[in-house]
Amino acid sequence: MARQLDEQIVGRYPVGQRLRVLDVGMGQGTQALRLARAGHQVTGLEKDATMVAAARQCLSAEPEGIQDRMRIIEGDGRDTGVHFLPGSFDVVLCHGVLMYVEEPDPLLAGLARMLAPGGLLSLLVRNADALAMRPGLAGDWAGTWGAFDSVAYRNRLGLDVRADRLSTLTATLAGIGAPLQAWYGVRVFTDTATDDAEVPAEVETLLACEERAGRTDPYRGVAALLHLCGVRG
Repeated sequence: MARQLDEQIVGRYPVGQRLRVLDVGMGQGTQALRLARAGHQVTGLEKDATMVAAARQCLSAEPEGIQDRMRIIEGDGRDTGVHFLPGSFDVVLCHGVLMYVEEPDPLLAGLARMLAPGGLLSLLVRNADALAMRPGLAGDWAGTWGAFDSVAYRNRLGLDVRADRLSTLTATLAGIGAPLQAWYGVRVFTDTATDDAEVPAEVETLLACEERAGRTDPYRGVAALLHLCGVRG
């Protein structure tokens, strides 16, 4: 996904331009730190105190110049208007958050308002059109049958959450003034790998296969996750 995001940034902004980035629901700050290391000015917003502490610990180990380019705010992504002025950012990330939000439209509308004209909105969501893939590949036929017409699923943490359909989000992004410009699949072949699986020796080939499948039909349509990129008009 990082490669996909970089592709969109490079294709939209001049090389070397320092961008204002907001990472909503940043977790432990993996993407936020990566972009700060690349020279961008990054703000991370996260409501989970444990994740905020982890992100701050990771940031404290970085050189001073990177620390100066990143700030961390403890807060809810649905309250961006409380923390920031409209149009304050060139890039807004919201990765792995929508599945925990029962009504995502107000959140998405708030994120779009944070974007400057021409700004990039990057979303990573669970693919509701492919929910039957994981139980099907595992031989769970009852679970597979139930997943065909549902947007609800239980994640690996044991939490009951929800997925999103590409068609629904495409309409939503158009409605909030940040129409979809590109979309990718993420975890096309590797979704069934366990969290403790060893990294294979041919990991670079694996990543190349995932990257190609993530931009190629029909493979991207059955990916576990979707990466959607909208642009503020």
